Amino acid sequence: MTAPVFLGEAETLATARPGEVVVLAGPEARHAAVVRRTGVGERVDVVDGNGLRVSGTVVATTKDSLDVRVASVRHEQPPAVRFTLVQALAKGGRDEQAVEAATELGVDRIVPWQAERSIVRWRGDRGERARQKWVDAVRSATKQSRRARMPSVAAAVDLAGLVALVQAADVAYVLHEEGMEHLASQTLPERGEVLLVVGPEGGVTAAEVTALAEAGAGVVRLGDTVLRSSSAGPAALAVLSAMSRWRGGGQASEPDRSVDLSAT
Repeated sequence: MTAPVFLGEAETLATARPGEVVVLAGPEARHAAVVRRTGVGERVDVVDGNGLRVSGTVVATTKDSLDVRVASVRHEQPPAVRFTLVQALAKGGRDEQAVEAATELGVDRIVPWQAERSIVRWRGDRGERARQKWVDAVRSATKQSRRARMPSVAAAVDLAGLVALVQAADVAYVLHEEGMEHLASQTLPERGEVLLVVGPEGGVTAAEVTALAEAGAGVVRLGDTVLRSSSAGPAALAVLSAMSRWRGGGQASEPDRSVDLSAT
């Protein structure tokens, strides 16, 4: 069984070495010690959210701290093919469900999209609070899925902003029920960014599809059924992962070039 993952401070983890003790403090330590009841002798991983994974054994706990004796330090390289999910704002928390599942399935970046048919609107401070809920969902899912890298959550974009993202990506796809080709039939690049666009409950408008297609996005579908906004993105990420990362080999990730710091 894999060890539970906790998010630590990058500055603390950056200098960690085998045999030393690193201290997990603050709310994350309280969650580990009080909520999860992590005890002395248990194996844990502490990550910085940017690929650094410190593995070790708990040697002391308080309600506000967790002392971990380091066994190994490893820097996990980013994947050669990076997945960006552009998720339209959706009501009923379905957008949060989508980003949570997408994190578990390996998404690297998440971009909220204020689509024409999005009922939910992000404005001002209220919009930033809503975005923070996505960040919190991503943070929780990062730990649950034992990831060392936490996906970033960008500021919300409108159609013009999304068009610019499509143009900048190596490959971009818009999920649409009327797409003539299946996502699984596409060919992925060996490296670079693959951008997925998922619309809101009411779907992507014809004008939006046209604008994104003219910017270079392929219009594809997953299958013969129509998925909710909360499930379409995660389903598409599963398809892309099966085409690349889950097969193993060169597309899964860049080779680990970090120095081996494991204790001998």
